[in-house]
Amino acid sequence: MLSRSVLAGLLLLVPPAYPATLQQAVEAALQRYPAVRVSEAEVRSAAAAIQLARTAYLPSVSGVAGINRATRNNVFGLLLPSQVLAPISGPVLGTNGLGSAWGSTVGVLANWEPFDFGLRQANVAVAEAGRARAEAGVGRTRLDIAIIVADTVLTIVAAEQTALAAQAAVARADELRRITEALVKAELRPGAELSLAEGEQASAQVQLLRARQAAAESKAVLAVLLGIDSKDVTVESAQLLSLAEPTLDSASLAANPAAQEQNAAMAEVQARLKSIDRSYYPRFALQGTTYARGTGAIPDGRLLGGLNGLGPNTQNWGLGFTASFNILDYPAIRARRAMETSHLDAEKAKYDLVLMDLRARQAKAQAAFEGAVAIARTAPAAIAAARAGDEQARARYRAGLGTALEVADAQRRLAQAEIDNSLARLSTWRAKLALAAAQGDLAPVLTEASR
Repeated sequence: MLSRSVLAGLLLLVPPAYPATLQQAVEAALQRYPAVRVSEAEVRSAAAAIQLARTAYLPSVSGVAGINRATRNNVFGLLLPSQVLAPISGPVLGTNGLGSAWGSTVGVLANWEPFDFGLRQANVAVAEAGRARAEAGVGRTRLDIAIIVADTVLTIVAAEQTALAAQAAVARADELRRITEALVKAELRPGAELSLAEGEQASAQVQLLRARQAAAESKAVLAVLLGIDSKDVTVESAQLLSLAEPTLDSASLAANPAAQEQNAAMAEVQARLKSIDRSYYPRFALQGTTYARGTGAIPDGRLLGGLNGLGPNTQNWGLGFTASFNILDYPAIRARRAMETSHLDAEKAKYDLVLMDLRARQAKAQAAFEGAVAIARTAPAAIAAARAGDEQARARYRAGLGTALEVADAQRRLAQAEIDNSLARLSTWRAKLALAAAQGDLAPVLTEASR
């Protein structure tokens, strides 16, 4: 899996007010970036959901206490359950008076399911699957951040190497302009060649400014990831300018955090299906209660008056075992199961899609690495030829046998060859990083890059 410390092998941060250790730089990127904190918060939420699901194993204990002042008129007959009409106990007296008396009650009811055919365990499994998916999401997020940081470092190095080559091109263009200016003043060359030399100088200067701009923009991105000022970012590029070693052995793409996250999503849906399958069973409850009531009315219809009834003075207790079963729940449960089955099919298809994408990225990165290595091996010969051509063009120009246009063309070819020479080696690292990203483990590449 991705190591949180090896990524620092790509970076050397030495600002005065910022820790210079490599591990601290990596921790800044992985701890301060909001996406990582979001994923970690989701894991904590999922862990709390497990604890919530486990509370279903505990008995429930409810208490009640109350007083009332009410009439005691009672009627004989059926009364359908209602939230409006208050129930009343006692004999039917056949009276309809408006006299009232105090009433009071206090009691406790304990309720516990001794067995549930695996429903509570299935619900806990659903919560645990949710936590596993959240943890896989953290791994995928951390890998994404690591890839962004590493790729940004490579971009910074590429821009800096381009700037170095452009700086050399500016120096050569300045030399050409000075030589051409002297020859034009001596009327040995036409003025058009001085304009050409000045144009080449301006073009080289623009290329240098663009390279510096690209480096500054990439440093700004890296600074955001590390939570520091972009002025404090420097990159150690020595190892990255060498040729990367042969590629890693092919690893199982199922170990990639993206694949693991999608696999966890499938497992979560499967857990919900098991919970649904255990929903269509009777619910059994062991119940116990104790309570006391008080009333200011007596069975012969008289009202005692005063404060009689404010204190509960008649006690009861009871134990029981009940079973409840909703026969008509089956259609709803069947519909829920059909929905989750469809979700599972979708998640399986997404998993296959993730693996397909990873295989494509792996094959593309492998081809890119092999091509980058081939180009990097030919780059020294190309730069040597370009350098020789530049020297010959300048010698011919000084001898009056060539033109400024020939020298400018030779200098452009040399500048491009110098840029290609640096970028070719960086391309091997970029391709190798892409291959490691597809396999889901950057540690070997980052360790190699930090030697």
